[in-house]
Amino acid sequence: TPRYPLEQRVQDKIRGIGRQKYPYAVWTLTVAMVAVMIFELVRNAQEQGTPISFHPVVNPMLGPSETALVNFGARYPACMKVVEGIPLDIQFGCLNNTANPPTILCSLEEVCGFGGFHGGNPNQWFRFITPIFIHAGLVHILLNMLAQLTVSAQVEREMGSAGFLILYFSAGIFGNVLGGNFALVGAPSVGASGAIFGTVAVTWIDLFAHWKYKYRPVRQLVLLIIELIVGIGLGYIPGVDNFAHLGGFFMGLLVATTLYPVISTSRRHKSIMWAFRIATIPVAIVMFVILIRNFYTGNPYSACSGCRYLSCFPTSANNHCQGYGLMISHNLMSDVAHTAPESISPRQVVPSNDLSTHGYLLHFGLYDSYGLCYHTSPSL
Repeated sequence: TPRYPLEQRVQDKIRGIGRQKYPYAVWTLTVAMVAVMIFELVRNAQEQGTPISFHPVVNPMLGPSETALVNFGARYPACMKVVEGIPLDIQFGCLNNTANPPTILCSLEEVCGFGGFHGGNPNQWFRFITPIFIHAGLVHILLNMLAQLTVSAQVEREMGSAGFLILYFSAGIFGNVLGGNFALVGAPSVGASGAIFGTVAVTWIDLFAHWKYKYRPVRQLVLLIIELIVGIGLGYIPGVDNFAHLGGFFMGLLVATTLYPVISTSRRHKSIMWAFRIATIPVAIVMFVILIRNFYTGNPYSACSGCRYLSCFPTSANNHCQGYGLMISHNLMSDVAHTAPESISPRQVVPSNDLSTHGYLLHFGLYDSYGLCYHTSPSL
């Protein structure tokens, strides 16, 4: 008699019993993220006098300023490599600046923090990882931790902590890599939702692999499709980094195919699953290598000019998804004696060549991977 009979495995699957009873990794990650959130609020209070940023603009997620989040480790390509159109001598409002237009100015290197660029070009590669632990505010972390402590926790119970951590970080990092390639480069991104989307992808693998054991599987599939369509649709809200979600979901499918424990009742089913597992491993590795290489050596917009539309609905407000997504303030530039062309209005997206030729002070909007954008315009 097998130590773990097939019938017992099937019953445990139906009841949601997996490899372990408690989601230790999810609990640890949640505690770490809450601790980082507390650090963010304390640090913002030290710089601006209040834990929640109210100046130069209110953070609707009830968290620190956008400059502070970049300084804490948000994914921001200009801190990771030389970005055409974002000169290294561009100026930002410092962490302790509360005026709009800013009166306390810092360099890109100072805003990026972590010891700067050590006399060279921006090279903070770790920003593919750190955004997973950073959240834009109390509302943001509450939403993400609710999903993490429910959906992600159940995935860990079924996969075990080791497999879950591989899945979680593979999805989160790949979401940031994909976003770094194809999202507008002037858009910083934070949040664990790419990693959480990776755990959501496990539910798809579970459904198809255990179709005959599921209660009303067609209905479950319809619900999953609706949820995915809604998730992608929300990615078109101005400021949402849909690439983190899509990348996390895609990598979640690949990793879950390889690591998720599947019950096979026949040799044919088992052979099919092993074929998928063998195929997905090189696909995942190749996708990582290609996109990381493209991020540092290529021009993503040239490689896939239409990819931006997966996370951007073209309107006149965003210059039809052209340019680099940098938000500038006409008032700011005039107050600091920079010359701006009359054709540029507040909150207009400025093409890269305009930034490099006019030497603007930068007013950027903050994009978090869950989906909000905070603009530093006094009219908001």
